[in-house]
Amino acid sequence: MKIRTSGIDLCYTYFLMKSINSPFTALQFRDFKIYWWAMIISRIGSEMQVVAVNWHVYLLTGSAVSLGIIGLSRFIPVLFAAPFGGLIADRVDRKKIIITTSFLMIIITGSLSYLTYHGQVNQFIIYLVIGLISLCSALETPARQSTVPHLVPKKYFMNATSLTVIMWQSAVLIGPAIAGFIIAYFGVAPIYLFNACTFIAMIIAMLMITPLGQIKADSSIHYLQSIKEGLNFVRTTPMIYSTMLLDFFATFFASATVLLPIFALDILHVGPKGLGLLYAAPALGAIVAGLITSSIGHFKNQGKILIFAVCFFGLGTILFGLSKNFYFSLFFLTLIGMGDMISTVIRNTIRQMSTPDYLRGRMVSINMIFFMGGPQLGEAEAGFLAAAVGAPLSVVFGGVTTIVAVYFLIKLVPRLIRYQGDEIIT
Repeated sequence: MKIRTSGIDLCYTYFLMKSINSPFTALQFRDFKIYWWAMIISRIGSEMQVVAVNWHVYLLTGSAVSLGIIGLSRFIPVLFAAPFGGLIADRVDRKKIIITTSFLMIIITGSLSYLTYHGQVNQFIIYLVIGLISLCSALETPARQSTVPHLVPKKYFMNATSLTVIMWQSAVLIGPAIAGFIIAYFGVAPIYLFNACTFIAMIIAMLMITPLGQIKADSSIHYLQSIKEGLNFVRTTPMIYSTMLLDFFATFFASATVLLPIFALDILHVGPKGLGLLYAAPALGAIVAGLITSSIGHFKNQGKILIFAVCFFGLGTILFGLSKNFYFSLFFLTLIGMGDMISTVIRNTIRQMSTPDYLRGRMVSINMIFFMGGPQLGEAEAGFLAAAVGAPLSVVFGGVTTIVAVYFLIKLVPRLIRYQGDEIIT
């Protein structure tokens, strides 16, 4: 049968390629279920803090540039620490790394809450705290993401990936919605304290999960040579570096979330309660798309679906930037979340299933520079551009540029759009 490539046919192929299964299959495995619940608790606190920090900085400064600096504060530590985080994750017990960094994040976030309660905080202290948390995350994320393939059988990994992204987006949905109301009635300090407490869930989960049995990298190799080994693997694997570039360009050019306080206050006039809903809308779309994705399992034409999803993400960004109506804005943000969810599941599955375990931490750490660098540098770009031309035009520019970047990436790596997904079937 000839495969057509229109948007409608891609959706048809996507949803009908496999019969619908339970979207929660991976949760039948004990260790993954423990990990999943701990992560959603921790992520809810973290997403609440994202809203609180953006709101706090904007109230302190009233500046779009100051919001952009938040992204730089998150990215700079990742740029320098992520390669070492991946190296450590491939050489050291990953559970111990997660427990140690969780303790550090409790102390750092708890300190921000204390300083805020006592009126001793300014935007520079907030930037410092964000940087320290980002440093811990750069060390923790390669270890955490590399544990997931050990928690479920390989044939259920795409389902586990979908559930992990659903978990993440559920936190994005729940956290900001709660944060908006807490900010309105109690301020930001309780949110910082709550987030500090949520890291306890990850510590408990790591203590409960059985030993991972990871394959450790050769510790006799010098650490610089070991990092180079990871870089060479990514550089010589087109499906990995092309999905990383796709991730980076999409999130760099279409990072509208840092500007949501401006939209809530100055454009849509909905205040902190509306701000929480604006943050939550993309997550709602992602959860809907994620439930469908996790129900289908493996499907073909993944390259075409991936490209379509990223372009859909860019289109939703353009429409959001043009909207002046709160409810239309929520709808367009929901579309953004749906496109982002589908592309994320495909990208993550390709990368994890294509990488040997002894290299997985280093692959994740390199990818961190792309998937964290894109949105964080994108937040800086969006903030600086918004200060120059206004928030709506900044967002529209990001959506248009995302679609243009996808076109050039297809020209650079034609294999990407032809990818079927058979390479990851065992």
